[in-house]
Amino acid sequence: MQPAEYLPHLRHLVGEFERVVRTGDADAPVPSCGDWRLRDLAIHLGNVHLWATKIIITGEPQPQEFDSDPGSELADWYGNAARGLLEALGDADPAAPGWHFGQGEKVKAFWFRRQTQEVAVHLFDAAAAVGEHLDLPPVVAADGIDEVLTTMLPRVTRWHAPPPLTTALSLRATDTGDEWFLAAVEAGEVPAVAEAGGEPGSTAQGTAQDLLLLLWQRYSIDSVELSGDTAAATAFLTSRMTP
Repeated sequence: MQPAEYLPHLRHLVGEFERVVRTGDADAPVPSCGDWRLRDLAIHLGNVHLWATKIIITGEPQPQEFDSDPGSELADWYGNAARGLLEALGDADPAAPGWHFGQGEKVKAFWFRRQTQEVAVHLFDAAAAVGEHLDLPPVVAADGIDEVLTTMLPRVTRWHAPPPLTTALSLRATDTGDEWFLAAVEAGEVPAVAEAGGEPGSTAQGTAQDLLLLLWQRYSIDSVELSGDTAAATAFLTSRMTP
């Protein structure tokens, strides 16, 4: 998506997250986030928005304070942080210089995608905490897969050992038609998205949401259909690729 195309998706996602925080039990456990409660998740995401907003406005790196307690009504505080982010993105020139932690040109366009995908995954976490089912827009979920594989995976060694990939793997989103091909690598090397070259040794397919939430370790390997060398595909897909 182009940067401006993210904004309506982001506006909807943060609105849903604020709704869950406002109506849900702040002490509800978040199953996919260790010992976090819904309140912890909201504090984390609100602080991420505040951090990103400062970077978008200034173009410069900023200190991270992701657990700073708001000291006020949680849903209102989160909503204000989200609206500040949307305003900053709406005013930003995507092509303007701007620090970010990914690869490629250091421009503000990065943050349109990153904040949309940050909220998408954490909205799933919040919904799960209060017993709701979440359906992400397929285009957002497919974009999230691409972000994991092309932005997070190349920098995985900052956080974890690289995931093993002993045979070429194709990931196919059945609802959007998108496909990603990763070539096999030697142990210790970082797999990367490449042009498809012949038949893959293994294939994983499912909806874009199923694949995205598997890559973020929110879903189990059983959420997608595997074929070919299923052991190699499982070893890769169940490894950490994100912070």
